Amino acid sequence: MKTLLIDRRDFLKAAGAGFIAAMAPQAWANTLGTDAVFATAFVKRDGSYGAAVLSEAGKLLHAIDLPERGHDVTFDPVSKRSVVFARQPGTFAVVFDHQGRDRPLTIVSITGRHFFGHGVFSTDGALLYATENDFDNAAGVVGVYDARAKFSRVGEFPTYGMGPHELLLLGDGRTIAVANGGIETHPDYGRAELNIATMKPSYVLVDRITGDLIERHVLPAALHQLSIRHMDADPSGTVWFGCQYRGPGTDRPLLVGRAARGRELQLLDMPQDVLSGFRNYIGSVAANPAAGTVAVSSPEGNSLAVIDTGNGRIVATRALVEVCGLAPDGSGFMATTGAGEIVEGNGTTRSEPDYVWDNHMLRIEQAA
Repeated sequence: MKTLLIDRRDFLKAAGAGFIAAMAPQAWANTLGTDAVFATAFVKRDGSYGAAVLSEAGKLLHAIDLPERGHDVTFDPVSKRSVVFARQPGTFAVVFDHQGRDRPLTIVSITGRHFFGHGVFSTDGALLYATENDFDNAAGVVGVYDARAKFSRVGEFPTYGMGPHELLLLGDGRTIAVANGGIETHPDYGRAELNIATMKPSYVLVDRITGDLIERHVLPAALHQLSIRHMDADPSGTVWFGCQYRGPGTDRPLLVGRAARGRELQLLDMPQDVLSGFRNYIGSVAANPAAGTVAVSSPEGNSLAVIDTGNGRIVATRALVEVCGLAPDGSGFMATTGAGEIVEGNGTTRSEPDYVWDNHMLRIEQAA
């Protein structure tokens, strides 16, 4: 049995009430003490960066500053703290509470590693797991941080692939799913992609306790340039994933798929007009357990689609300029855009004039 390797040392006007009403959420009060709030990274119009906590109606409740652009946020329901990760190839993550009672704590990546923008807590809140790049060895790792010791780094294990992006902790509390994008990058070359001709994306399941590989799935050879990037799980445990294609722009590969434990990856067939509208790029994936749906967004294609998780059929689509951030909201989804707007559940659009919302959004339950 393998042990952990211990480390020593940029959108939208009105969304259309008809469309959003078809995804209509319940009404919630605009305070932190309600059922849910939302967290996301942003860029201010003055060029500064930060992360924000929003009410269900899109009202800004709390914000913190970031040294550079953020990407995704993860939440620990035990300590009620969130962590916002730097956009690849960032070297920081910031821990913060939602009411500003404690000063934010910055986690700095160790020498030879940088963050890939995503992380997840263990169910007891004791450990934080983050996808990272071992760039000199062109290998993906998951860094492990002790949340009860000021997030000191206590180990890492391999992702058994290159360019890991989003990761999920599955329902058993022990298995971590990782989307290995398959793209080699190195901070000396910024965000340049160094191996497009030979990339090999994969979806893997890893035991977070031992670091052992449980399952590894790769796409057919003809789709080796289909980078698996973002994921979410539905109540059945099926993981839905979205891809970004690095092959010829005239190609139209399927971009959304599902993964069930013990089975091969299944790419979801879609009407050509919907598929073409994505412009070979899925930016975010969010499941809504209450509605039995999953939504995918494309800021490149200015489009959003909602899928029935039972039959895999498209149930709604909408053109939304630079839409990317998605989170379940009642029976539907809240969406944010690169123009600074937030689509509310009743179809109206709120805008915070000084803010442009970043790629992802997280719904956070505020249980009493």
